[in-house]
Amino acid sequence: MPQKAAQQKVLDETRAKLLDVEASAHDLADRVPELLLEAQRIAATIVHGTHGRKRPGPGETFWQFRQMQAGDPTHLIDWRRSAASDHLFIREREWEAAHTAWVWADLSPSMVFHSHLVPTQKRDRALVLAFALIELLVRAGERTSLMGVNNPTQSRKATTRIAEMLAARLREAPLTQSLPPEERVGRFHTVLWISDFLDPLGPLEERMRTLAGSGVNGHLVQVLDPAEETLAYEGRIEFVGVEGSERWLADRAESLRDRYRERLDAHRTQLKDICRSLGWSFLVHHTDRAATEPVLALNLRLAGGIGADAALERREQTRDQTQPEGRS
Repeated sequence: MPQKAAQQKVLDETRAKLLDVEASAHDLADRVPELLLEAQRIAATIVHGTHGRKRPGPGETFWQFRQMQAGDPTHLIDWRRSAASDHLFIREREWEAAHTAWVWADLSPSMVFHSHLVPTQKRDRALVLAFALIELLVRAGERTSLMGVNNPTQSRKATTRIAEMLAARLREAPLTQSLPPEERVGRFHTVLWISDFLDPLGPLEERMRTLAGSGVNGHLVQVLDPAEETLAYEGRIEFVGVEGSERWLADRAESLRDRYRERLDAHRTQLKDICRSLGWSFLVHHTDRAATEPVLALNLRLAGGIGADAALERREQTRDQTQPEGRS
């Protein structure tokens, strides 16, 4: 009987966690309009301060083909290429393909976290960053998509429509995966990937290398609560896994701080090395900082600026060195 009781306890905990995830998804769906407004304000601020991004001209004409997607105008169909296949194909110039961006915001349970140091959930901040980037991309005349929600579009109302589609999807079922869904991301396209990147790196690296091997450019933004950066807890603390049933009681949480930081630094260094080997960029953003910082850095990098993310990383390093330890 003890074994049956233990199994029932696990089932009850799993059921309760699933209900919590569903309720959290519905709550997020209700707050999407508010997050969208915040993102649009950020985008407007950046456009006003930088006069927007100027799209480069076509330069040399190199043609490539991709399968037609919903929303593509029919006049772009290449009938000669399509006649040799069961699919319709679009012919586009290389420079046009280079201006297609896919944005992924991790909305998995680990992103719901916020600490006593800041009220903003990582998930909320990830969505604000995603919406702001989409708004800026659309204003620059580029095709963009929120992965798992819509196909790339150039519509001026794209951000609002994407937000509405996301809210509807969240009311149907929560988006619980950390990795982006499989999409037809083409050569020269760009992926903007927003997550806490705290999962084991094996599956993540495999997906990154698959995309890079297809000629995709990538930019990663690691969103963390400041307490996750420093393990800002002291005394007797129970740590509970947000994506499982793990629980662990620490008698003196502060005694774990040095080892925790070493493991986090090693994890991040490995992720940076992967990005460097692929020619991708990597930024760290903490939820107690202004959301404009990573959006501006990514906007400048996409426009060809090379110093924005380095400057932001230096500010973050200075902040980490001077920030006092938090208390629970």
